[in-house]
Amino acid sequence: MAKLGVALAITLLTLFSSVESRIRHYKFRVVRKNTTRLCASKPIIVVNGEFPGPTLYAREDDTVIVRVVNHVTDNVTIHWHGVRQLRTGWADGPAYITQCPIQTGQSYVYNFTFTGQRGTLLWHAHINWQRATVHGAIVILPRLGVPYPFPKPHKEEIIILGEWWKADVEAVINQAMRTGLPPNVSDAHTINGLPGPSPNCSSSGYTLHVETGKTYLLRIVSAAVNEELFFKIAGHRLTVVEVDAAYTKPFVTDTIFIGPGQTTTALLAADQPIGKYVIAISPFMDTIVATDNQVATAALRYAGAALLSGSASTAVPARNATPVTTAFEDGLRSLNSPEYPATVPAGAADHSLLLAVGVGVNPCASCVNGTRVVAAVNNVSFVMPATALLQAHYYNVSGVYTADFPAAPVTPYNYTGVAAPANMVTATGTRVYRVGYNSTVQIVVQGTAVIAPESHPMHLHGFNFYTVGKGIGNYDSVNDPKRFNLVDPVERNTISVPTGGWTAIRFRADNPGMWFLHCHLEVHTTWGLKMAILVENGKGPNESILPPPKDLPKC
Repeated sequence: MAKLGVALAITLLTLFSSVESRIRHYKFRVVRKNTTRLCASKPIIVVNGEFPGPTLYAREDDTVIVRVVNHVTDNVTIHWHGVRQLRTGWADGPAYITQCPIQTGQSYVYNFTFTGQRGTLLWHAHINWQRATVHGAIVILPRLGVPYPFPKPHKEEIIILGEWWKADVEAVINQAMRTGLPPNVSDAHTINGLPGPSPNCSSSGYTLHVETGKTYLLRIVSAAVNEELFFKIAGHRLTVVEVDAAYTKPFVTDTIFIGPGQTTTALLAADQPIGKYVIAISPFMDTIVATDNQVATAALRYAGAALLSGSASTAVPARNATPVTTAFEDGLRSLNSPEYPATVPAGAADHSLLLAVGVGVNPCASCVNGTRVVAAVNNVSFVMPATALLQAHYYNVSGVYTADFPAAPVTPYNYTGVAAPANMVTATGTRVYRVGYNSTVQIVVQGTAVIAPESHPMHLHGFNFYTVGKGIGNYDSVNDPKRFNLVDPVERNTISVPTGGWTAIRFRADNPGMWFLHCHLEVHTTWGLKMAILVENGKGPNESILPPPKDLPKC
């Protein structure tokens, strides 16, 4: 099924969907494959020999069983990004959080159900930097007979955005960790695994074929590693109808802003003169942090367009085009219809957290400059344990973590001020924050400027959340909540915290387990910008995490 087109895959799901056939079986073989990009070859880790990997198709309420077999010498895990994993935290996938890695020659069966979700998500490796090449799309179709809440498209297309390094990605980050310096930026961006034409290399790119007068549903997935991106199609506007597997009010735009781990589904009307049009992605970064500055291109080609004709170009936004990102995010609202209501937790939250996130430096005698770049949440740089946190919690193993993560910075300061606080050495620890089952949680993620302010795409495992507010500067706990949107805020699993600003999210902790919260810029996760939220079991068996599977990997 992995190599079938979207339309054919949907047809097969329609033909065979029944009570007896709602278990979808997949097999992921993790292997190395020699791959050429930018006119140079290197071996990369992939699934089933494909880059990007196979698309996983299912319907809402389907159970998916994926047997992952590790044929490489590296440890492996797979994370089903954005899947709620209700009571099935063992299948979530982040290494040393919910499972130990799958070792060489071993396998593990991920078993989970799509509950209350429909739309586009992604899967990717969740150990080291493997997700640079180990990733693919997830398509969750509505229940059989349930229509989309928007005009039915003629066809659906999957567009996966990524980054490419000429060097081995693990060597890139390992060298950076040894020196204490930031890692080299990627050499190119990719669209469906292809960078398109680039300096000194006339490599081929992806082509989207369309017919005049027809409408296409584009499932846009960001599998980028360290950069938020702009997406544009020359001469065309897009109508956003869903993000992160949650329907939105239709929103028309000519530029999509998308961060690593986010998905955006949009309708494209093929209503322009017959010809070829450039599809372009470019990086967003409105601070001094380095990006690769490379623009990746693909082509949209109308049926009947001359084969060798030129393509209509498009001007990509400036790298620091903050107004474009703000306009896009402000335009997103939950659909909030009778069929798909926005159930935003209102009133005072049971748990109210202020998480100050950012990058700093610690002393390091062996590093190049005598310092090491680190990242932290509330001044705690997370240390990965040697035993998975969920296993330690389930079996009551002591000494693996402490449940004392601070709900706010221990020493408050001017988070977005120009001057960094004195003696700001980051602490380390494996600390989690504990909440009761079904409690309401509000988290304000506050960006900091200890070295330089920058945007942080924050991802919460195990939950969707509502983005009820955001702003620039320091969060004001008295006045800012008065402006919260508690009616139709966008529902997501990954949200961008604006540079030098804050974002407020709310959710109900109705999913017991150990859930990772981290920046989805892989370099920041590596440096320690991560923590975990422990949600206790409820009162009955239906409010408790399921027992671990028998083939759960061992550390």
